[in-house]
Amino acid sequence: MPNAQSYLNAIMQFAPLVILIVLFYFMLIRPQRKRDKAEREMRSSIAVGDEISTIGGFIGKVVNIKDDVLIIETSNDRTKLKIYRWAIRGKEAEPVETVEAPKEANK
Repeated sequence: MPNAQSYLNAIMQFAPLVILIVLFYFMLIRPQRKRDKAEREMRSSIAVGDEISTIGGFIGKVVNIKDDVLIIETSNDRTKLKIYRWAIRGKEAEPVETVEAPKEANK
């Protein structure tokens, strides 16, 4: 009949494996899930008029959205591209206009 010492030895053999699995989850899996969730939320929040960049390097303004397909306008000559929603890298930052104070002349 096994005694308490043999149960303790069995648990101690598997403890490093359990600790490794827990560390693996908190160091790799959980942060990746958070990034994926934030990316999904960003892609679903895209609206007409937003300036976006694609994974292919195009930057443009969203002019139409139909399900998972977006049409973006990429330049001043109104070139339009049809892209999938999964191909969006991110929203471009809104340009912030700043007014500089007039420079004083050195006397």
